[in-house]
Amino acid sequence: MLTSGCKMVALLGRPRKSHLLKDRATTGTIFGHRSGRVSLAIQEDPHSPPLFVIELPMHTAVFHKEMASDIVRIALESETLSYKKKLMEEFVWAVYCNGRKMGYSIRRKSLSEDEIHVMQLLRGVSMGAGVLPPAGKEAAAAVDGGGEVTYIRARFERVVGSKDSEALYMINPDGAAGAELSLFFVRAH
Repeated sequence: MLTSGCKMVALLGRPRKSHLLKDRATTGTIFGHRSGRVSLAIQEDPHSPPLFVIELPMHTAVFHKEMASDIVRIALESETLSYKKKLMEEFVWAVYCNGRKMGYSIRRKSLSEDEIHVMQLLRGVSMGAGVLPPAGKEAAAAVDGGGEVTYIRARFERVVGSKDSEALYMINPDGAAGAELSLFFVRAH
């Protein structure tokens, strides 16, 4: 018979067979000021700098409304005819959310100061959703919550269909029921 301490060590010592920690899982963060637009940042892991950053042509309130519907599919379509770049290196994207065209966005090479602040605050977060307080000057000016930044951060399973298509499917922790979020990247022919 094992004592409770031995049971705990025995339980903690077992390797978990979790699909959440696969090396190919990608971290995605969607965030934005309550009164602004949302940004999308994709990282290989939560501690590395983003390899893809884009401000989506969608207000934060609209994104929250879409998330309440439990299924969100965001498609980014590049109409560039050059095949010299990798798909995620394209700059101009048409953005669709649940089948509706939202507008166009341009991928940025570097983060803004506000985005750097958000990514630094979320560096230790592997997945979750919440509200971040405003930074610096915005903290004094924010009275109605407009300076607060809402975020959703999750691990995504990356599926490469071809050199012209990739998909990221949000991994819900432990198979828990929740909103389904999918990101599709497509280069149109």
